[in-house]
Amino acid sequence: MSEQQDMITDIKTPVYLQYNFTAGKSPARFLSQIKQGILTGQRCPSCQNVYCPPRGSCAACGVATEEEVVLSGKATVQSFTIVAIPIPGNPIKPPFVIANLVADGANISFIHLMSDCVNEEVHMGQRVEPVWKPQEEWGYAMDNIKYFKPLDEPDMTIEDIGKLALNAEKV
Repeated sequence: MSEQQDMITDIKTPVYLQYNFTAGKSPARFLSQIKQGILTGQRCPSCQNVYCPPRGSCAACGVATEEEVVLSGKATVQSFTIVAIPIPGNPIKPPFVIANLVADGANISFIHLMSDCVNEEVHMGQRVEPVWKPQEEWGYAMDNIKYFKPLDEPDMTIEDIGKLALNAEKV
């Protein structure tokens, strides 16, 4: 290599993936319900865990789940992170909170955005409720719920959150 040539040490190559998602029976039913403003889960007939969103089978037992459970939408913060780094293409500007939430009546958490809160005051055990988009904007997607916001309710104890997780691990 001559002195006049610079050594190339890295390159930036943007990659864009487009894909179609085909929902199975349980996710399709869930998405149909969420389009109606109803949050649902499915109960495992063996261990009784409730999955929200439903997956069609229990991850712990490996059996089909068919019993639908309507959930209130209220939830508890199981864990969370404050995102401080911008995500390319994401319209949400940092800092913002992403939380693992356990819906009342469910055992397994799902991830969603939190807002209408002081980020530094979000904590495990905090009670939250959904803030829905206007109904005319609802589609077949979990983002019909814009975000979850804190409730003026007593926190769930860390021990009680742990019991949900322990129940979910039973086989």
